[in-house]
Amino acid sequence: MTDDQTPRPARRVSRRRMLFAGAGLGLALAIVLVLVLGPADAQSARRRGKAGPGEETPVTVVTVTKQDVPVVLTGLGTVQASNTVTISPMVSGPIVAINFTEGQEVTKGEVLAEIDPRTYQATLDQDRGKLAQDEATLAGALRDLTRYRQLSGSSYISKQTAEDEEATVAETRALIEQDKAAIALAQTNLDYCTIKAPVDGRLGVRNVDIGNIVQSGSSTGIVTLTTIKPIGVVFTLPQQDLPAIIDAAHKGPLPVTVDPEGDISGPQESATLDVIDNQVDSTTGTVKLKAYFPNTDEHLWPGGFVTAHLTVKVLKDVLTVPPATVQTGPNQSFVYVVQKNGTVKQTEVTVGEQNDKRAVIQSGVAAGDQVVLQGASRLSDGAKIKIMPADAAGQQTDATTHQRKAAKTQ
Repeated sequence: MTDDQTPRPARRVSRRRMLFAGAGLGLALAIVLVLVLGPADAQSARRRGKAGPGEETPVTVVTVTKQDVPVVLTGLGTVQASNTVTISPMVSGPIVAINFTEGQEVTKGEVLAEIDPRTYQATLDQDRGKLAQDEATLAGALRDLTRYRQLSGSSYISKQTAEDEEATVAETRALIEQDKAAIALAQTNLDYCTIKAPVDGRLGVRNVDIGNIVQSGSSTGIVTLTTIKPIGVVFTLPQQDLPAIIDAAHKGPLPVTVDPEGDISGPQESATLDVIDNQVDSTTGTVKLKAYFPNTDEHLWPGGFVTAHLTVKVLKDVLTVPPATVQTGPNQSFVYVVQKNGTVKQTEVTVGEQNDKRAVIQSGVAAGDQVVLQGASRLSDGAKIKIMPADAAGQQTDATTHQRKAAKTQ
């Protein structure tokens, strides 16, 4: 019998051993999968940023509260001085005095500069002399007219002579009126030699010096004067907001606050809405609005940019939560509501008005419910949580994130 001619009973025993060995190997693989599957799921959850099975996630929570919430419309605006005056000379001549310093605050009527008044004073004196001359002429004409009227009935003087004298008196009176008008004009020009502040305000950079000859009607002017107390703010809002603004304005004054750019630490400036523009800008679809602010601290400056907030109404006794508690889902917004057994429930909510401080919840939660504020990104429906103080939860989350990043780099 050769080697390849093995008896059939021996071949059957060999096949049975192979089958048993294969079955044992499959069983071992199954056990390994069962033991490894749980940790694998936990690692997969961690890679997705979620807590693993049975792991408690540190979170902070807030309570759903009822309160009054103002409905605020926000737009960008620019600051405008309530008065902007270019101090330009009304007469020509050399500047002989400048009585202000650049940036000075002045009051209405304060003398700012003086133009050489001598030529205008001479013109005024000349016109006054002409008036005196014509008044003397009139006095003589009146005396002659009186005599002519007495003699007009006799043969010593004709009636025509008396009538001619009446015409002379009328002509002299007209000359006197001209003289008075010339005096008024000369006095006005002389007054213009003293340049005064027309309004209260702050002066800008001076454009001329003493000795410069200025011309009347110059567009450059001597200096610019702006009134910054009070000061105006012009801002724009979409035309879709116009009906709500008009309806609210009919009920009473509308509060306006502004945040000056770069002045995040200072208090907001407050005023009421003064002007709604009489037309919508067809190129931008926006409407201009204007409010005047006291600006006592001078934080508002002409030409500066601000963020304006217009309050159109106040929602009374509504449910509110911080905006950070509201998560965005594929179909609807939701929050994580804390349950009594130490888990969270993903609850869909309807969000109404919302700003950077609070969100109005129209449905989905009740007053007194606790919702997750920090740590929601690692939660899922039914996850276990550990409620922490706000700072502690933030620090623990940061530490966990740091450990995961370190583990990935190893």
